[in-house]
Amino acid sequence: MTATQVLVTIIVLVVIAALGYGIWFVTRRRALQNRFGPEYDRAVAEGDSRLAAERELRERERRHAELEIKELSPQSRARYTSKWEEIQARFLDDPSGAVRDADALVTELVAERGYPTGDYEQHLAHLSVEHARTLGHYRDAHEISQLSQRGEATTEQLRQAVVHYRTLFSELLGTDVTPGAAHHDAARRDAADTVADRPADREDHAEAAARAAEHDAEHVTGFDDPGARHDAELHRADDDDALDGVPAQRTGGRLPHPHDTRSRS
Repeated sequence: MTATQVLVTIIVLVVIAALGYGIWFVTRRRALQNRFGPEYDRAVAEGDSRLAAERELRERERRHAELEIKELSPQSRARYTSKWEEIQARFLDDPSGAVRDADALVTELVAERGYPTGDYEQHLAHLSVEHARTLGHYRDAHEISQLSQRGEATTEQLRQAVVHYRTLFSELLGTDVTPGAAHHDAARRDAADTVADRPADREDHAEAAARAAEHDAEHVTGFDDPGARHDAELHRADDDDALDGVPAQRTGGRLPHPHDTRSRS
């Protein structure tokens, strides 16, 4: 083999290695983006660089892998569901107390699932690995809860906080606690049974079930795309739909718009 052939071979090997590294690098980045969703964008925006943010997210994955995440028993799930229903009912007479109890109940559920609940930021970091797409709701709820503790939150903001807490609570619980969700689940099960009994109509029923699922997602979360629940623009546009199921406080006055932060007399 001549010197020229050796040089060409080395160049080809270097190019192949560079391409392989590039593909590996891009694949790892996409995996982080898919797993963390909006949390990836937040980490990049708040970090010193994209690479630093990605190192932080991988460190979150490593710490999360050391946790012993537990599934809830049916008894625990039923107990938490009952407690949540009590909180929503209490909102009528004591909005601030309902938000305080919702925060405490979510923290209790997080701890029972096996997540550390000490430092707030570390608490968020652990949750972001498996619940990144609902974590924005939790942040918003926590912020309103802080306002409530200072006596600065409006009734409508408090109602939004309960809805935000409910989003993460349902995901951690594995059961949708939105009022009416059980009825929709039963309807979907009935539709599935019908499909099983009538194979010839399977495609039509599958399409109907898909449309029903999309409708339910909008009813429960107020977002057209459940995978992008915390997109800021949709969040502003659909707040009214997302507040379904949380009753307004008993009052003769008119509730402000969800984004009206002016104090009411």
